[in-house]
Amino acid sequence: MQQHPTPRVPARTTAPLYRRGRHRSALVAALLATALLTTAAHAPVVRADAPAASPEAADCPSVLAGKARCYTGRDAQGAHYAIAVPTRWNGSLVVHAHGGPDLGEASDPARSTGDLERWAVMVKEGYAWAGSSYRRGGYGTRMAAADTESVRRVFVDRFGRTGRTYLHGQSWGGNVAAKVAETYGRKPGAYDGVLLTNGVLGGGSRGYDHRVDLRVVYQYYCGNHPRPTEPRYPLWQGLRPDSTMTTAGLRSRLRECTGFDADPAARTPLQQRNLDDILAVTGIPERALESHLRFATFTFRDIVSTRLGGRNPFSNQGVRYAGSHDDRALNAGVERFAADPAARRDLSFDSDLTGSISLPVLTLHAIDDPTAFVEHESAYRATLRGAGRAHLLVQSFTRESEHSGLSDAEYATSLAALDRWARTGHPPTPRSLAAACPAVDRAYGAGCFYDPAFTPAPYASRVLPRPGGRHWPAMTAGQERAWSRIDGVGIAP
Repeated sequence: MQQHPTPRVPARTTAPLYRRGRHRSALVAALLATALLTTAAHAPVVRADAPAASPEAADCPSVLAGKARCYTGRDAQGAHYAIAVPTRWNGSLVVHAHGGPDLGEASDPARSTGDLERWAVMVKEGYAWAGSSYRRGGYGTRMAAADTESVRRVFVDRFGRTGRTYLHGQSWGGNVAAKVAETYGRKPGAYDGVLLTNGVLGGGSRGYDHRVDLRVVYQYYCGNHPRPTEPRYPLWQGLRPDSTMTTAGLRSRLRECTGFDADPAARTPLQQRNLDDILAVTGIPERALESHLRFATFTFRDIVSTRLGGRNPFSNQGVRYAGSHDDRALNAGVERFAADPAARRDLSFDSDLTGSISLPVLTLHAIDDPTAFVEHESAYRATLRGAGRAHLLVQSFTRESEHSGLSDAEYATSLAALDRWARTGHPPTPRSLAAACPAVDRAYGAGCFYDPAFTPAPYASRVLPRPGGRHWPAMTAGQERAWSRIDGVGIAP
């Protein structure tokens, strides 16, 4: 195997204010965190002594040719991972948590290498990069958090300690990275800051309510998922466990009902009315309708049937739907259901955030993100405010309209600002980020689209709240501690 000499790691500067006092109680916090997690059978913990094969040298993505040495491997839990070390390494590391969740039982080695290519900007900026494909597909935020922590340990075992270590999470990976920060971030020297981009930050118990609404509203108008001639099942299942429906089959039914991918002039009057009503009631952008319905079909089936043993974590009781051509008929005819309390608890324990962080967190979110609505940022701010940690959060917003990727110049600007914050204790501001970006963009030509004046509306303004669902955190630290004492709580790894 090609050997890579470990560069000299820059010495840490004096700990900034937000880390003072953390070290005095670090041992106690680490012991408490370990006890908390090990008592929960469904909250996986990465063992410090878990055997794992050493990373093997691999080809870098073409965008990093000559700029880094790359490695791949598989950790002790079976999760594939990818690592890159720049030829001009600044001594610090970015640990990436990918989005999804991807479905399927096996860890996909292509996922981590694809993510490395996608966020090669971080390696170009001088940071080493490590990302896990997670040990399996399917839902499991704590599992993904444990595998993210695992790849950090793999990196340190192979290349030694780093100057600074930052978490980056995109999309559902934002939920995962935030969970890593809460679960493992109190260990001294593990992580120094968190960057969350277009993150799903409302957690599992509330973050998918708009897709619950889509699933029932779609069926009310379309009546083809399932069809009257097919076996019936409660819509909270997403899809019956033994169904052989494919994504192409779902697309065909959506097209049949709404003509969503046809020229408007080619739609029938009924298709246009169905489409107008579904979009108006759910608030889902037309261009993202299919992807949201896929999630409310296939990922819901994974959550309910595979991860929760057929129990229902979702509810639409008490929700009044509005915006259609006949709201009274819609509310009288739409399918209603209440969540199984234990199933909702398990989903909450797995994926909701308590806001109990001790690290600086910088977020970057496209204002017109069609997948993870920008109002997720309001939910996260309310979560941290409820936990008394809002001073550790800086949020920034851009006039972009894509979910899966933002401007490379903005990623680079955000990472530099987070690094400066961790080193000095001085947080950036939305205006300072916007002012710094053009100089960074000279190297990328990707554009800078910051809107420093933007403030997102409350989460409940975009996603219809369930009774009692307006208060944050969705799961308090006290609830997390209490639930962790219940045998088998959460979602199995």
